[in-house]
Amino acid sequence: MEKEYFEDYQIGEKFISPGRTVTEADIVMFSALSGDWHPLHTDVEYAKNTLFGERIAHGLLGMVIGSGLAFRLGAKAVLPKHFIAFYGMDRVRFTSPLKIGDTVHLEIEVIDMIPKENGKGVLKFRAELKNQRNEVVNVHESRILVSCRPGSK
Repeated sequence: MEKEYFEDYQIGEKFISPGRTVTEADIVMFSALSGDWHPLHTDVEYAKNTLFGERIAHGLLGMVIGSGLAFRLGAKAVLPKHFIAFYGMDRVRFTSPLKIGDTVHLEIEVIDMIPKENGKGVLKFRAELKNQRNEVVNVHESRILVSCRPGSK
């Protein structure tokens, strides 16, 4: 499943990561790292009186967990050997709460391949983080810049 160059992908190709369970420690560590101690994430009594009825993880924590799950597919699956740079992210949506105890996995699909000049190309992916009930927790499109195979057009 290792990929090396832009040409090693095809539109419609899909990747599904292994799962990972979200813990209270994840939320506490993310709060400390980000400085976001909002009571929706960190105060049990406050969170009981919200729409969610309990603490939920930060939306960005879900994005970070999803990013890490992409690497569990293998070092050179979603990011090929000749990866150059992260090229951007669009259409980010947080569609369901991410809760302590949820087990999530990432589903990624190649949705576009854009050749560039000077032996480079942009791969565009749609990524969905889903929980154990197959509900989409967050979704986004991302782009990466990669090298084309030497000698290809």
